[in-house]
Amino acid sequence: MTSVERHPELRATVRELCRQFPDDYWRELDRKREYPEAFVQAMTAAGYLGALIPREYGGLGLSLTEATIILEEINRSGGNAQPYHAQVYTMGTLLRHGSEAQKREYLPKIASGKLRLQAFGVTEPEAGTDTTSLTTEAVRQGDCYVVTGHKMYISRVLQSDLMILLARTTPRDQVKKKTDGLSVFLVDLRNAIGHGLTVNPRRVMINNPTNELIFDHVEIPASSLIGEEGRGFRYILDGMNAERILIASECIGDGRFFIERATRRASERIIFGRPIGQNQGIQFPIARAHISVEAADLMRFHAASLFGRGEPCGAEANMALHLAANASWEAANAAMQTYGGYGYDSAYDIERKFRETRLFQVAPISTNLILAYIGEHVLGMPRSF
Repeated sequence: MTSVERHPELRATVRELCRQFPDDYWRELDRKREYPEAFVQAMTAAGYLGALIPREYGGLGLSLTEATIILEEINRSGGNAQPYHAQVYTMGTLLRHGSEAQKREYLPKIASGKLRLQAFGVTEPEAGTDTTSLTTEAVRQGDCYVVTGHKMYISRVLQSDLMILLARTTPRDQVKKKTDGLSVFLVDLRNAIGHGLTVNPRRVMINNPTNELIFDHVEIPASSLIGEEGRGFRYILDGMNAERILIASECIGDGRFFIERATRRASERIIFGRPIGQNQGIQFPIARAHISVEAADLMRFHAASLFGRGEPCGAEANMALHLAANASWEAANAAMQTYGGYGYDSAYDIERKFRETRLFQVAPISTNLILAYIGEHVLGMPRSF
């Protein structure tokens, strides 16, 4: 079975929804740097923002494989799936490690759209990808924690009601392992913003609302703690395999967007009395990109299958993301070359998606760090960092 034949009914329904939001919708949002509110509302109404939430909590109860298909089809249509993927994988921390009371309180509201959980407060200016070096602190004081610190490049904070926050609850010099002493909290942004939490928007290369966060003695209820205090790093790691697989599917969607647009352009554009796609200099890069995307797609489904069966899939998830990120970037460059000067024109949407897919070389994790993971954990070479 080829990838495009998997879950054809789901693909068809997602494509039908995406047709309501054509290129000019995303182009105008990009120009104005606005959040895709209408699109998110439509996705919520269709149940897709609660895709992984079990039916008992009001969600669709879909598998990770099915969630990746939704993401792929959004990006393949020319859209940007980031507001969707954020809620899918961010919510997973609550789903897997939250108490029954927390799940019953929040998951139905997230599934219905009454609450949005699209913010993931981990990254800090100095720590970067070295998560264990973060310095934001949450100090227990009676029935609350007091949070002080600084986060950077935290997306969709002003578009969310809730945020998953990783903070240090035990100083680094008091733990045996550097991964200990970190805890995860579910922060109600409606109470925090303006009450010690300052949100400073950052303008970045793509239309993705991103922020700097400053916590100045922000009080959050002790009931905000997810799971056990001090085990937060393990909880965050637990969701990273799913995150990498989901992001890989977005890259695959981007790759197919570029290949389909480039193929059509190469067949229709006539120069010197012949279609430019007749020239191997145009045809071969598109063909190579297609091969790369198809290879990445196979690894995506393999990793998602392992994840769904509860089997170890760290290597496969990382390889899926690496292959897919590189494939989408290869396809983006092939499309840009095919369109030539028109590729730089916003009316053709290549430059917009070109900017969007470049992000996946560095986020959610640098492709260099994926290579370091494979070198150490799969090939057994000395640790490089």
